[in-house]
Amino acid sequence: MVENKSKIIAVAGKGGVGKTSISAAIVKVLVSYYPKAKILAIDADPAVGLSTALGIEPASTIDDIRKSIIENVEDGNTREAIELLGEARYRIFDTMVEKDGFAFIAVGRPESAGCYCKINSYLKEVISLLSNEFDYVVIDGEAGIEQINRRVMEKVTHLILVTDPSKKGTQVIQTIKKVADNLVMYDEIGAVVNRINDMSLSDYIDTGNIPILSYISEDKNLAAFDIQGKSVFNLPEDSSVIIGAKEIIKNINLL
Repeated sequence: MVENKSKIIAVAGKGGVGKTSISAAIVKVLVSYYPKAKILAIDADPAVGLSTALGIEPASTIDDIRKSIIENVEDGNTREAIELLGEARYRIFDTMVEKDGFAFIAVGRPESAGCYCKINSYLKEVISLLSNEFDYVVIDGEAGIEQINRRVMEKVTHLILVTDPSKKGTQVIQTIKKVADNLVMYDEIGAVVNRINDMSLSDYIDTGNIPILSYISEDKNLAAFDIQGKSVFNLPEDSSVIIGAKEIIKNINLL
């Protein structure tokens, strides 16, 4: 169990299944249902797609802080690097974007070869402390399984695994669950089958022992918004992704 008053919702799955749009829709629904709550959206995907889905243009990321510290270490400015580590928590607040009803922060690019793991670990703890200051945290994770045991993905209350109707997609989320069972502390887990237009095929969709929270059909409104770069917050309430997001958070006992 996660000993944290915050509800931390991590969204993961195979690339291209629509997890970023679903993450954004979950943020929208939480904001509408809990207007007085402190809500944080974290983009942990190096593609930084959640910012576009939420209508945000972040000026900097957590990784920018990491890089500035590493650069000081490489330049031999150890003292300055230590001071930067001490200030990291406040610098993270500087990277945060405030919107109506929620805040946004981007983790940035993944670690590369030759990185300083102790520094990355420290920043991971800083992000964890930051999460404690919010009632709801929605994390759009990197595609696949690599990020499950890194950075903000270690401790969550709710793990949402998104798949499309494909066999490969369902296999990926079952693999993610196996990894998460060993490496992630979570309270509840569930699957979302996205872009399913023929419910007669639902009998063929095998998510193993992961309960299905919602079936979401292809959303034409969302497709148009993606092309135009519009925020999910402007989607009508009857859009299938918004209806699906409501089902998701209701079925994980957050509504």
